[in-house]
Amino acid sequence: MADSYGQNCNKCGFCLSVCPTYQAQGTEDASPRARIQLIDFFSDHKIGSSEKLKDIISKCLMCGSCANICPAGINHPERYVRMREKMIRDHGDRPEIKSLVYLLAKESRIRMAAGAARMAQKIVPHVFAEKYRLGSIALKQFPVFNKVPFRTAARKAMARKPGKKSKGVPALKYGRVAYFTGCATNYLFEDTGFAVLDILRHMGVEVIIPETQTCCGIPMLFHGGRENVKSNINTNLACLDAQGIDAVIVDCPTCGAALKNDYPALAEEFGLDQDAANRVAEKVVDISTFIMAHARPQDFPQNHETIRVTYHQPCHLRNHMPSPGSAQGLLNALQGVEYIPALDMDSCCGGGGTFFYEYPEVSRGIANKKVTNAKATGANLWVTDCPVCRINLGGYLDDSADLTVVHPARLAAQFLPDLKGRKG
Repeated sequence: MADSYGQNCNKCGFCLSVCPTYQAQGTEDASPRARIQLIDFFSDHKIGSSEKLKDIISKCLMCGSCANICPAGINHPERYVRMREKMIRDHGDRPEIKSLVYLLAKESRIRMAAGAARMAQKIVPHVFAEKYRLGSIALKQFPVFNKVPFRTAARKAMARKPGKKSKGVPALKYGRVAYFTGCATNYLFEDTGFAVLDILRHMGVEVIIPETQTCCGIPMLFHGGRENVKSNINTNLACLDAQGIDAVIVDCPTCGAALKNDYPALAEEFGLDQDAANRVAEKVVDISTFIMAHARPQDFPQNHETIRVTYHQPCHLRNHMPSPGSAQGLLNALQGVEYIPALDMDSCCGGGGTFFYEYPEVSRGIANKKVTNAKATGANLWVTDCPVCRINLGGYLDDSADLTVVHPARLAAQFLPDLKGRKG
């Protein structure tokens, strides 16, 4: 059958060499080749809808590696998303996943849920936090929710203190940027947010943090919530296109890929402002790429002590963003950083949005290999751009591991002369 988003699957098996679920399980039904064939069989009415079919299609990390290597040009992620929608309509989804889709559709719901989660973290007994798990990750290993949303704290901080421009930074092409923080930075990882903000202001860039921005919508799209995504896209386009900005800075590869690659097509599908979607897409750039393009990291004063770091490259950065090597370039450029690549630096961590929760055994097997190879580098910091990768990898580091997972911006911010050691 012809793929409406590519060509025919010729069953060559190239995808098997890059598929993390196939490599972890070793069975044909865990491969992209099998998923595409089953979707074709379903479309041709050779097989019917079933819970088993839903599980096979859903047990995918949506990393996009198969599509990148496919000689036939099949758009695997798009076909999986469409098939998931059909399966969820037929068989429903787990209650907690349905709740997540519901929450992400409105910022007020996300904020309320994050506040409740933070309160729960404070009152949950230690013994319970040791035993209770999100997937295979102990609750005690899960990051603590921000006291207040980062965007709220950042606006207060920006009102109190103007940014400083570094003397060593050359004239900038971009003078005014919008910072799309994403949900994870806003509610979980304020250290990333303050690091990004500190770096941009140190460079002399005017930073706008749109108040009305909300979830990029990709988690909803991956779980059959296409009808809910329209409102989020419309909201984000309205606030990002109305700022008169030169760039849209992202710290999350999934958010960046959504804004840059998915929004134009989805805007057309939903009858939204496609010109606005294209304008926003052209301006999206991840923070490491922005630093490398508009500052000289070697001008950031060297730390007194050498920091040994290794790096995990997120799948959505590698497969869906235009400059996937910028974070590594930044690590190599920062004076005082010894960058030691892990053997599997560019392989999937097994996080995959909610995959680590829905399929913990598969996720744990993938993540444990990453942890072993990262420890072998002797690094003290494990740098990664993706918040879900950070949650997943950090969740499998035991107390004896002298290794902390951080965002590349958090590392770079340590080198700012006026903001060294800033934690937010």
